[in-house]
Amino acid sequence: MLALLLPQLPDDILLLLFSYADAQALGRLSQVCRRFQRLISRDTVWRSIAKLSLNTGLTRHGRDAFRQIALKERVKVSQNWKHGRCRQEVTLRWKCNLLPWLQLDKQWLYISQASDIRAYPLSCSSVGLRRHPINVYTGHQDDVCRFVVNESHVVSGGGDGKIIVHDCGNSFCAKYSAHNQEVNCIDSRGHVIVSGSRDKTARIWSLRSNSLGECLHTIRTEDRVWSIAINPALSSVLTGTACCGHASPLRVWDLQSGRLVSSLGLDFRRGAGVLDILYESPSVVLTCGYDAYIRQWDVRASTRHCVLEWEEPHDSALYCLQTDGNFMIASGSSHYGVVRLWDKRQLKSLQMFFLSSPSSSPVYCLRFTTSHLYAALAHALYALDFTSSEHELHLAQNETSPGLHR
Repeated sequence: MLALLLPQLPDDILLLLFSYADAQALGRLSQVCRRFQRLISRDTVWRSIAKLSLNTGLTRHGRDAFRQIALKERVKVSQNWKHGRCRQEVTLRWKCNLLPWLQLDKQWLYISQASDIRAYPLSCSSVGLRRHPINVYTGHQDDVCRFVVNESHVVSGGGDGKIIVHDCGNSFCAKYSAHNQEVNCIDSRGHVIVSGSRDKTARIWSLRSNSLGECLHTIRTEDRVWSIAINPALSSVLTGTACCGHASPLRVWDLQSGRLVSSLGLDFRRGAGVLDILYESPSVVLTCGYDAYIRQWDVRASTRHCVLEWEEPHDSALYCLQTDGNFMIASGSSHYGVVRLWDKRQLKSLQMFFLSSPSSSPVYCLRFTTSHLYAALAHALYALDFTSSEHELHLAQNETSPGLHR
């Protein structure tokens, strides 16, 4: 009786009912008639499922970073992420080993290669990347260590101790001496740049046009700075150091005054330096480093403690991490080009990918969209495409391994 009455209900009631169904039920209902298929294709039906899925572009706060892609399609691709189904390709190679860094900004992928930063437009091809750069940003006399894209600026720190600010359109370039030794890390938000160096200092700089290159504060960390990040609320800066002294390697500093606010964690062993820091929100931050742990911290003033942690099972240092802002974390390890996918709701890793065979290399940096993951190793840039169907992946494996099924 209910099956007979269901098609007679108005669209808004049907949409409400469909929003309570799971993915399998929605797949079956979409085969009932063209009207059901049309309604089930709407984002409102899939939103609750997408929030619980991996890397659909929906954060826990409901933010949608990829509105132009239907949620139904993103949930389908999410299953490939969950089960590790992907096509792996080498998109760029270079002749000598480097320490590259990556940034994704809208439709662009930026990658540092030696002293240059190259901007590649993303495409709809299988690798998701056009192979020739549109822009090249130069100026360092040594290799680029880290860089960040802040609105219309590319801000880089190099082994020459300098910071260079490029306009994304290459219309101007500003260069100034920042540290006595290499600039290991850099971040920029709003009108502020922060940098950290091997010279055991972190510095806060102005990005305003009338005071560009002016050092606002110098922070004496008494330890080499490996990573640095500005709180999205623009209230503080978090430094990750080598942990060779007695202080915690994670310390919070006031952005306006440069004064120490607090330290995170007290039980780091000596040498457990922090190599990457990522803010998910003003109150939640993720870190990783030499002690093979990913940690999630609550940095609100009333708490400031580690709330979750995940251990790399091979006891390898973790060079980098990235998150979808919801449940998924991707990490890059120091050996054999291993990329791991983690679901925050589980303690063990979800999937593992080897990228650097036959030679071993750390994964220095990784970034991902809803469909592709890009990983920068010493000798190449790898792309993992998660949009392919199981049938397409089976055909690709047969093509690359013709003797496997003899």
